[in-house]
Amino acid sequence: MVRSLKNPKKAKRKNKAKKGERSSDSVPSLPAKVWQPGVDKLEEGEELQCDASAYNSLHAFHIGWPCLSFDVLRDSLGLVRTEFPHSVYCVAGTQAEKSSWNSIGIFKLSNISGKRRDLVPNTGDENSDMDSDSSDSDEEEEAGSGTPVLQLRKVFHEGCVNRIRAMTQNPHIVASWGDTGHVQVWDISSHINALAESESDLSHGASAVSNQAPLFKFGGHKDEGYAIDWSPRVPGKLVSGDCRNCIHLWEPTSGATWNVSAKSYIGHTASVEDLQWSPTEDTVFASCSVDRNIIIWDTRMDNPLAATITAHKADVNVISWNKLASCMLASGSDDGTFSIQDLRMVKDGDSVVAHFDYHKHPITSIEWSPHEASTLAVSSSDNQLTIWDLSLERDEEEEAEFKTKMKEQVNAPTDLPPQLLFVHQGQKDLKELHWHSQIPGMVVSTAADGFNTLMPSNIENAIPANVA
Repeated sequence: MVRSLKNPKKAKRKNKAKKGERSSDSVPSLPAKVWQPGVDKLEEGEELQCDASAYNSLHAFHIGWPCLSFDVLRDSLGLVRTEFPHSVYCVAGTQAEKSSWNSIGIFKLSNISGKRRDLVPNTGDENSDMDSDSSDSDEEEEAGSGTPVLQLRKVFHEGCVNRIRAMTQNPHIVASWGDTGHVQVWDISSHINALAESESDLSHGASAVSNQAPLFKFGGHKDEGYAIDWSPRVPGKLVSGDCRNCIHLWEPTSGATWNVSAKSYIGHTASVEDLQWSPTEDTVFASCSVDRNIIIWDTRMDNPLAATITAHKADVNVISWNKLASCMLASGSDDGTFSIQDLRMVKDGDSVVAHFDYHKHPITSIEWSPHEASTLAVSSSDNQLTIWDLSLERDEEEEAEFKTKMKEQVNAPTDLPPQLLFVHQGQKDLKELHWHSQIPGMVVSTAADGFNTLMPSNIENAIPANVA
């Protein structure tokens, strides 16, 4: 149930060394070693430094006030983009110190540079330093130069934005959940068009806040909420859930309006934390709650409550429905665990096919990769963003072969799950993450101190057949 940013402060750029950078007056230190999160402890005076070689791309930025929620906008720059530099469009909602200071931020981050490299380097002739140097230059090729350019537009929003989501089919239509108890729908097309046409750098939040009216405003919830999701199959169809335990179904009508169900869907006994539409069924969605349950709903039925799953021993904070393997539903809990449910096995009574307790603090976000059916990303209040491949198992022969190719000692930790691909740190109070559906391997995350875009170097993405 961990959601709110406490005592938010505007993000500020720090002068001290960060993310692997060293200050000019730093003293020589002992050789660095790999730090195992959850295993190793930091001693007094020790500081973690990022290994830049672990990323193909890593950039940090902020838009002013911290954002509890954001969404990546689909764009027209290409369905599958693999060449640097990249550009991304996003929409985010602020958690400002005063209610009247909040806004919806629509931003474009362009000139995102990075490196292209082989997963296993070819080290060349070990007896030739010249060959080795030449090989290194072949393995890593910097693409793009300079720093990313941030362009920002702002729309006034009454109160803090608890969650914000863009419609899949029409990404210029955005729904926001406010702490005032209202769900609002916005048309941000003019702002997206302005960003596409402008090349000016507004990275310091210099843009004015526009007083744009929402397309639609719903005040029928009896409390504020966090759960909201657009249907990936039916344009304009929406569900919203509140902290009281009520869920409302939104049906689009002709024009920019909606019919919102007067009667709410009630099956949970506590706050509804997250909602996810089925990627294959027009009338089926899932909800999760503080009551530790996941409910599958089917709006065609007289009794729409199709199935109840006791998913965790604590609050279920977030869920994600796998779009490439629609029988798989991932859930993250307040106790730091996350699980994978096989919905084909719900009737048998035990649908859990994988359960991980790596994180020791609440899970704040979870999302399946749109490009790899077995890969998902998880963020936690322990300030870690982890990426997992559930198809992996430890293979000692493969490890030995890898060591031979690397020509150095590489020891895989025995106390970490073999499915754990990557650990990203450096952000404080991580809140939400999203994969970029058009840039394989890119993850965007938000935290109390701003946003990161990252592309781990050890993630190899196969492009799916249906990239549309």
